[in-house]
This record gives sequence, structure tokens and C-alpha cells, in this order.
Amino acid sequence: MAKIILKDDAISSVDLVIFDKDGTLIDVHLYWSAMVGLRAALICERLGLGEPERLGLMHSMGVDVATMQLYPQGPVGIKKREVVMQAAVDYLSTSGCPDQAELCREVFAQVDEFSLERLDEIIAPIQGLYEMFEDLEAAGCKIAIATTDLSTRAWLAMAHLGLKERIDFIAGAEMVARTKPHPDMIELILQELAVAPERAVMVGDAVTDVMLGVNAGLKASIGVLSGIIREAAELRRITPYLVKSIADLKISQDD
Repeated sequence: MAKIILKDDAISSVDLVIFDKDGTLIDVHLYWSAMVGLRAALICERLGLGEPERLGLMHSMGVDVATMQLYPQGPVGIKKREVVMQAAVDYLSTSGCPDQAELCREVFAQVDEFSLERLDEIIAPIQGLYEMFEDLEAAGCKIAIATTDLSTRAWLAMAHLGLKERIDFIAGAEMVARTKPHPDMIELILQELAVAPERAVMVGDAVTDVMLGVNAGLKASIGVLSGIIREAAELRRITPYLVKSIADLKISQDD
């Protein structure tokens, strides 16, 4: 059982910490801007489109092409894969290429495959990640991930970082009927790991992550400012627990 210590507070009697993946454990902007860039480039190659369309596709999927940062409203990094895909389909339709849903499905799958050779370029851990996992393990606390990404992709990312063996369960968007902020993912995790909600804490960088923990009735939801949301006020309206990143969370064994 763990105690999570924040700057001005502490959360005791924690048996399970559930993390969002992108922006909480890994650099969300690096990962998704790269994935979206690969998707947009391949779609344009297949359809014979040019640079304006490539940039337009990236924008439609949620990447600010001027800064290579994600838009706070997504859809990429916030909403599930199908929503991001539909954004690309809709953009193509308005650009004179209607009915490209099947092409986009194929491209997304292809990018999943050949991005495996570029994991060193697109996956970077948030500072404090390894120390956090070590401390949670030492305190006897279980670790899970709730992500709008595919669970297979999340497992690959964690394996690449050498953390696969330390994670007890990953719930991906494809495993539930309703994704964040609905409680389905956490309900699945709690059931799989046999942990009561009052013994679990959610940690995430987006409003939907924090609301996920609130809607599931967890002991606490902790917002971090290392990902998409950089303004504290937006998360503070939902939770009193707020830190710059997971590096600011200290873990001790709870007696």
C-alpha cells in the first residue's frame, strides 16, 4: 500500500495507480505529431496529393503544424482512433477526395507497422517515470494504464521503455464501449486487478483523464501539466490535486 505525497497534500492507502499514457508517461507531442505526420504523408502519397493537403490533414487530426504541438481539443491524443480517422476522412472529402474511409483504415494500420522501426525517435519518457515506477513497486502498489490508444500500441511503448514487467494491466480504447471520460476503462481495470475504487488513484494530463477518475469514483484524480493541458486553472476546476509532472509526485510505503 502506497502514500502519494504532493507539495501540500498526501493521498494515503493507495493500492493502485492508473496512469494515462500520452503526456503523463511519455511525450505526447513528440509521439502523436510523428504518428500523424506519417499518416498524412502516406495518405497524400496514395492519393497523389501535395504539401498543402499533407499539412491540412495533420491539422485536421489535431496537430499544430507550425509548432508540432497537439491542439488541446484534439482529436489526436484526446479522442479514440476512430474519431481521429474520421477527421482525416472528412478533410479529404472537403478537399475533393470523398469516400476514403477504407484508405485511411489501411494507412493507419500501415503506419502502426512501420513506426515500430522508429520507436527510438517517437517515444520519450517523461522525467521521473522510472523513479516513479520503482517507488510504486517498492511500496507494493499496482500500476495500470488507461489510454485512448490501442492497448497493443501502449504495451509496445512500455516494452520499448523497459517497463512492461512493471505494469499490471493496460486498458485501451478498443477494450471498452465508451472511452474517456466515461468510467468504463477504470471499471475494467478495477475488475481485472480486484481493487476497490476507494483504493485507486488516476493520474493524467487532460481534462478527460481527470474526469475519468472522478466519474469512476476513485479516491483521487491527479492532474499533471506535462502534456496537452498547460494551464493549471483548467484542471483545478476538476481536482484539488495538481502537479507539473509525475516527477513532482513522491511515493512512500503507507503503514
